Amino acid sequence: MPKFEIRRPVKHSAEQMYALVADIEKYPQFLPLCEALSIRSRKERDGKALLMADMTVGYKAIRETFTTQVLLNPAEQAIDVKYIEGPFKYLENRWRFEPAADGSPDACVVHFFIDYEFKSMILGALMGSMFDRAFRMFTDAFEKRADKIYA
Repeated sequence: MPKFEIRRPVKHSAEQMYALVADIEKYPQFLPLCEALSIRSRKERDGKALLMADMTVGYKAIRETFTTQVLLNPAEQAIDVKYIEGPFKYLENRWRFEPAADGSPDACVVHFFIDYEFKSMILGALMGSMFDRAFRMFTDAFEKRADKIYA
């Protein structure tokens, strides 16, 4: 039942960071363990987008693909990920992008939360520690990507 949560100030606006995280098709270019990502469907309503996406993650000879439902809510600067199917018993993931404490328009606080458990104890033993490290590197990966794109 690994769980990870972080609030991290970054030197990019909430809008910029939201746009970066919402652009899920680009994840394989920079996100640890992410080898492929495809969007199955996209529905838009009331300013929100609901995506069904398949993500393939891998480490050494192990590859797993899982499906999630991603709710993009730009008005609230929120992204919620709901697990649909794959190697997990459950997976919950949330992103929030809040204004910087000092009110700077060129900075924000990124709030990342993930909670998951593998269905298989064997897969959990093989990939669990790698997933933990990767999830802890996610905010770093997104911040480095933002530095590269928005610099």
